[in-house]
Amino acid sequence: MNLRFTITAILLCLTIYPVLAQSSDDDMAVVRKVADFIISETKLGFKDDKGKHYARAKDIPTAQEVDFASKYGEWHYTNGVINLAMMHLADHTGEQKYFDYAKNHIAHGFENYGFFQSRFKGDRPHHRYPLGQLWTMMELDDFGAISASMLEVMEKDNKEEYEDYIKRGAKRMMEGQERFEDGTLARVFPQNLTLWADDLYMSVPFLSRLAVHTGDNQYFDDAVLQVINFDKYLWLPEKALFYHCYYSDTEKNGVAHWGRSNGWLVLSQLHLLERLPEGYEGKEDIKQILEKQLIGLSRYQDKDGLWRQLLDKNDSYQETSASAMFVQGYAKAITEGWLDKRFASVALRGWEGLKKIMITEDGQVKDICVGTGISDDLVFYYNRPARPNEKHGVGSIIDAGIEIVKLKEFLAKAG
Repeated sequence: MNLRFTITAILLCLTIYPVLAQSSDDDMAVVRKVADFIISETKLGFKDDKGKHYARAKDIPTAQEVDFASKYGEWHYTNGVINLAMMHLADHTGEQKYFDYAKNHIAHGFENYGFFQSRFKGDRPHHRYPLGQLWTMMELDDFGAISASMLEVMEKDNKEEYEDYIKRGAKRMMEGQERFEDGTLARVFPQNLTLWADDLYMSVPFLSRLAVHTGDNQYFDDAVLQVINFDKYLWLPEKALFYHCYYSDTEKNGVAHWGRSNGWLVLSQLHLLERLPEGYEGKEDIKQILEKQLIGLSRYQDKDGLWRQLLDKNDSYQETSASAMFVQGYAKAITEGWLDKRFASVALRGWEGLKKIMITEDGQVKDICVGTGISDDLVFYYNRPARPNEKHGVGSIIDAGIEIVKLKEFLAKAG
């Protein structure tokens, strides 16, 4: 046996197997605590400015202004991420309550949106109106990720109104959404036809599930096109990182290698690769894009196993959502055979860092960056607040933990 290979194998074992020795039951206990905390904090319904709760919209007085009773009851792409994570956990554990979480969230939106739609007068942005994102579909993040979670709910709890909604979303995605001339999905703000890395997640998980749901490969083809084109516009080879944005009017990138935007790109590729049939045109290209991204990201993992808000800036804070997305990416890519298992130590160290630093004993999750637009001011990214239990990161913690359990099982079998 080659001496260099033998030494590498020994070092890999010394790095990985002490971590493997820790029980997967312990990891699942952490995941359950996070999921159960979210469930405990979720209250469907609405509340007025005095805190009075209305379980159903039809119980709200005519002139009464209300907001969601809890952030976990909103209709937002982050709720779609949480729904998918809960269903992932239900599949892994067989516990019905986690699937019911997503099922009830979707059902609640459809039971109540008509009340608010009838009152809407265009007096404020649609996303500032309860359930406004459900009926308007003005932006990709209004319907893409939440529709992906709906399609998984529909596998066990389908309704005609859900099918109609999905058809509207598909039409909006394929015919109504702004795009570059080459078909790349874009936004009209802050400048016309601006590419946001986040939008790969707002489209590809939905498109890939839509292809499976309908049997129509046009959705696979569009998803493949998006991954390849986002790579073309956003990848910086010198740093092996993606930029957060690209401006078509100046043909220039923005300034930031923002952590979570790179995470959305990782997750999008996982969702698509998992569903693309073997031999499908473009699948090998996407495997290569994911591989180069994960290899590049391994250079930026810090001594605690985590990643930073700005990936290439060690003076920016350790950020949880990006770290969880990357851990999920490494773990799943290895178990699926899309990435060499020598990178398992990166995933395992990342999960240990999350457990030690970012997840509290009662399942709360610390230091998740709040929602973030694009900016050409790097200090904007430095100064974005990081808060506990933010919707932008808790779902990815659940997914990361599940994939780590699967990775440990895979490595134990591989020997």
